[in-house]
Amino acid sequence: MLNMSTQTGSGVGVIDKASLVLSALEAGPASLAELVTLTGLARPTAHRLAVALEYHRFVGRDLQGRFVLGPRLAELSSAAGEDRLLAAAGPVLNQLRDRTGESSQLFRRQGDLRLCVAAAERPVGLRDSVPVGATLSMRAGSAAQVLLAWEEPDRLHSGLRGARFTATMLSGVRRRGWAQSIAERERGVASVSAPVRGPSNRVVAAVSISGPVERLTRQPGRLHAQSILEAAKALTEALNRA
Repeated sequence: MLNMSTQTGSGVGVIDKASLVLSALEAGPASLAELVTLTGLARPTAHRLAVALEYHRFVGRDLQGRFVLGPRLAELSSAAGEDRLLAAAGPVLNQLRDRTGESSQLFRRQGDLRLCVAAAERPVGLRDSVPVGATLSMRAGSAAQVLLAWEEPDRLHSGLRGARFTATMLSGVRRRGWAQSIAERERGVASVSAPVRGPSNRVVAAVSISGPVERLTRQPGRLHAQSILEAAKALTEALNRA
């Protein structure tokens, strides 16, 4: 039991109790009765705190209605590691561009959009230009597929509304470990993407290449999936390096 009497308090009672709830959920999903047992809090207090934390997405629910750690914790953890990710992104994206001959990008999810946080442009010839700071839809494109495919079920189903891809396609993304798109986001443009994972193994970014369908063909993954996976692995290792 993570009882208050066995822990040194900060002097701010509500924060200490909320911390107890979060610490209890580190071990896995818990019902309200289990939270009461684990924390030693009164049932009304445990319920009030868990629901308040759920409102702010620090706590979520599983399919059985049990309390679980929520996505906001992973988002904060990802933000804390963003400098490390961006520091590694430049060399990795340059190498990916040179290896594939296509423009490369790194995307992170920002609410209902995805934000390009790093890019390496193809220097000459026809290219798909996505400048750093550009926001694109989460409803189309291989990066959007990657950023959505490993989401919790409720966010995944919500993200599929109005999307140019389907749940079956996202199942294929999870199975292969990479996504491709042909003219989903923009006519004549194809792309391939793979997930970058943070310390909790949660997908925190998508690394991509994009260019004209004429060069990437209608099966761009067949040409470039291996290169994308190697770039994603390098960025994941950089982000998780102690």
